[in-house]
Amino acid sequence: MEISTIDASQVAKMFLAGAKNLEAKKEWINELNVFPVPDGDTGTNMSMTIMSAAREVSALDNPDMKSLCKAISSGSLRGARGNSGVILSQLLRGFTKGVAEYDEIDVMILSEALQKAVDTAYKAVMKPKEGTILTVAKAGAHRALELAEETDDLVYFVSEVIKEADRMLQKTPDMLPVLKQAGVVDSGGQGLVEVLKGANDALLGKEIDYTIEGAASAGTVTKITPQAEADIKFGYCTEFIIMLNKPMTDKQERDFKSYLESIGDSIVVVADDEITKVHVHTNDPGLAIQRALTYGALSRMKIDNMREEHQEKLIKDAEKLAQQQKEEEEEAKKQAEQEGPVEEKDMAFISVSIGEGINEIFRSLGVDEIIEGGQTMNPSTEDILEAIEKVHAKSIFILPNNKNIILAANQAATLVKEKHVIVIPTKTVPQGIAALINYIPENTPQENEAAMKAEIENVKSGQVTYAVRDTIINEKEIKRGDYMGIGDSGIISVGKDRDETLKEMLSKLVDEDSALISLYYGDEITEEEAEKVGAELGELYPDLDVEVNYGGQPVYYYVISVE
Repeated sequence: MEISTIDASQVAKMFLAGAKNLEAKKEWINELNVFPVPDGDTGTNMSMTIMSAAREVSALDNPDMKSLCKAISSGSLRGARGNSGVILSQLLRGFTKGVAEYDEIDVMILSEALQKAVDTAYKAVMKPKEGTILTVAKAGAHRALELAEETDDLVYFVSEVIKEADRMLQKTPDMLPVLKQAGVVDSGGQGLVEVLKGANDALLGKEIDYTIEGAASAGTVTKITPQAEADIKFGYCTEFIIMLNKPMTDKQERDFKSYLESIGDSIVVVADDEITKVHVHTNDPGLAIQRALTYGALSRMKIDNMREEHQEKLIKDAEKLAQQQKEEEEEAKKQAEQEGPVEEKDMAFISVSIGEGINEIFRSLGVDEIIEGGQTMNPSTEDILEAIEKVHAKSIFILPNNKNIILAANQAATLVKEKHVIVIPTKTVPQGIAALINYIPENTPQENEAAMKAEIENVKSGQVTYAVRDTIINEKEIKRGDYMGIGDSGIISVGKDRDETLKEMLSKLVDEDSALISLYYGDEITEEEAEKVGAELGELYPDLDVEVNYGGQPVYYYVISVE
């Protein structure tokens, strides 16, 4: 079997097959995480990232290469979660830039696109670390450049690229001692190899179910029975893509949606820099088309007379959902009218939080919008963008409070054009709290940014949780069920007793300059237990202040800070 070129249809199948293979292997990839914590999430983050793009791809009807690439790039960028997910989204972004302008892809184009993918991903990471997904991707791209001079056969080319990527994956433990100690390869690199293997299966024509769950889109035609015909208010399902003359502003997008609402219902408007996907039920499709032409040329136009279709259940469900959305929008509108116009602040805060108690602490410190998530479920770039949209301020500070969320926050910041977004690279909740305490409203955003970044360096953080498997890390033998004290630089205490493990961790964090210990207890710890531990810490460190606060976080029994 020999293949010299592939078109957009084949690329779409390869992408969907790669996404589904990653999704199928996500739990196994989660288990490759070095730290044996109960929320290891590399596989989950990568899967959710690529499945966001897969739903966009499944929504396209016979796409050309450009629209396919746009769906892959936009879907993965907005759906990116965690460092591994953001890096994967950047690999996809670079790759799609390399192939978007071609109707068919050959070995030479594919090799150049793989190199562009690697270049884009490396640029997105401030301090790239070898022995990770980046190294695996780079090895595959380098081999691709060699193969482009040797063969025109894509089947041979792709299989050899995967072999090289897999070979480098097996070497990652030699590059990162922590991987060798844990006896695993890099989980992000494994995820990338699974995507490539799935894509190769599609290239080889293997039988694959390309159905993507939850891929309902503007391309879905609503159908009804003749008996339900009289219940339809708007009879034409109208769909098209606007090839934008220039990117829509937020105001233009809102105005366009408002106009469509005035002539129909079941509105879907998804805008990106170059295209806008539109879906509306209306009695006069021409009106929607005329307004759309003011923004650019139209493509993929489709108009269906719903009164001639025959599936009552779908329309009933759609109407119910539309009514629910309408009621929610009307309620939100009423509330907004009652509250009056929202005054734009000079500066505002968005914070990622991990528990009910932590939420209240952040609110008391002036956080305007809280994103639920943190370690147990990293929020996506889209989650952060939605939070930014809700905040009315000239400058918006984002506190990720987790090192695995910083890249997604930075990615969201680059996608926002009309607001000044500043990411304070807080790696822990205590760092986020310290940053807020040192915020001075009278200072400029730049002065506050500098002060907060300086202050978070003075905070030492720790967390107590339990191990989910046996391993050895930093010469510490860990058994499943052991308690672990995890500091800013890794695991620093291990034991059979939870409170003793906490105390051992603190002994490594407290020094002669320490003045305050803050203890935030999780949802599995009672107030009495926390107060008892706080009293014991007060006796151990009589010269330090000890504060005990309800955090309500899952998975981590205690989150502590030493300042």
